[in-house]
Amino acid sequence: MLSVVPHNFALLPWGVLLAVSLVAAAIDMRTGRIPNWLTAPLFLAGLLWAGWSGGAAQIFDGLAAAIIVALPFVVLFVIAGGGAADAKLMGALGVWLGIGSGCTVLVAVCLCGVVVGLIFALCKRQTGGVLRNLRMICVSLFCLLYSKRKWRQTDLLLPDAQKMLPMPYGLAIFLGVSAVALRVYFS
Repeated sequence: MLSVVPHNFALLPWGVLLAVSLVAAAIDMRTGRIPNWLTAPLFLAGLLWAGWSGGAAQIFDGLAAAIIVALPFVVLFVIAGGGAADAKLMGALGVWLGIGSGCTVLVAVCLCGVVVGLIFALCKRQTGGVLRNLRMICVSLFCLLYSKRKWRQTDLLLPDAQKMLPMPYGLAIFLGVSAVALRVYFS
């Protein structure tokens, strides 16, 4: 945080992000969706916070973080048919956090996503299928990035969207945000 923010407001973004990501996780677990009425105001409030706490430089840092933090989820949405709302929520978190903390949250959310996904697959007794699908997604992403194949060719390597096990990723987002917020609070 920049020095413009009074000390008693320094943890405000973490409180906002914990509250909103908890609501998103609860809604996602109940309905399988994260609503736009939650992500859009969070994004706009993040822009206002960035402007108040650091001016134009902080706004640009927040917008860059939104792109960086949301990008992996946009790629997953395009490649594997994941939820676009996950990408929108991550982008909104990025606006609040800036690049430094945003990237830390991204790593934490991804790690939590792996753990939650494996637990979810174990509970549904679909671990083998999930690991197979994950391997297929990784192979097609590798082929797309490191070979001369076109998107249409790598698309054939992807698992059928109907064979994918849907998972409420909002829970992983909440857990990742919580982990980083605890680290920030106790440091």
